[in-house]
Amino acid sequence: MNIQTRASFRKESLAFFRTGKFIVIAIVFLGWAMLSPLIIRGLGGLMDSMSPIYDDLGMDVSGMTELLGSSASIGVSSAISEMSSLCLLVFLLLINSFAGGEQKKRSVIIPRSAGLRSFSYIFPKFIVYPLSAFVLAITGTFLAWWVSSGIFAHNDVTLLGAFLGGTLAGTGMMFYICFHLTIGTATGKAGMSAAICIVSSFLLPNIFAVLGSEYVYNPFILSLYASSLVSETTQAFVQPMEVVMTVLIALAIMAIVFFLALFAQNAKTVDNSGNEIRI
Repeated sequence: MNIQTRASFRKESLAFFRTGKFIVIAIVFLGWAMLSPLIIRGLGGLMDSMSPIYDDLGMDVSGMTELLGSSASIGVSSAISEMSSLCLLVFLLLINSFAGGEQKKRSVIIPRSAGLRSFSYIFPKFIVYPLSAFVLAITGTFLAWWVSSGIFAHNDVTLLGAFLGGTLAGTGMMFYICFHLTIGTATGKAGMSAAICIVSSFLLPNIFAVLGSEYVYNPFILSLYASSLVSETTQAFVQPMEVVMTVLIALAIMAIVFFLALFAQNAKTVDNSGNEIRI
């Protein structure tokens, strides 16, 4: 690793951690990981306490009440869903300044003029931010498992289930973050890039679910795949090679979009026209 790349890694790490953005993101991830199972369990308890009212209305909610309070996999799946949607939204918005936002402020003009290479500028971004999301997703999933195992009647989430759920959820987040970094750095329009990736992360899983698409080999709906694998009941039907191939396909696409971002940086010229220069 040359001195430019090392310096860029240091710059991205300091910008992410010292500005407090990582702390905010970590609080959001871990907070929702703990809160989601509690909300599900509390909802089950609320419905159980209101069962006489439902009975008077001719509604039998005993099955739903039992479902919401019986299995830890419900709490873990809910946490994975929240991390893959709301927490990912926060992550994408907070890294806007690193996903092409600095180009709008022209803060890359002097480094580029001094010889900063495109690879040294792009590569650290595709390591620091996706891997941070991956680690937070796994940590959040295990935290949700710990909380769920204590508040639900039956703990049907094994160590393997928590690991699979966290790994697939983290890979899915990395997937959308890499797209954000590519679109943002290629266009210099981080806000537009974040909007595209946020809308895609919300809509595509639901669209594929409605269409009845298989979870395997489809990196766009890794969050749904992760939620489906946390229960030990569903793990009996899992083919390990399908899980591995799904992750490898996602990683291959991430590598492709990285090279697209690198190509775009090499092909474009930074616009330094005008009198106003902001560092």
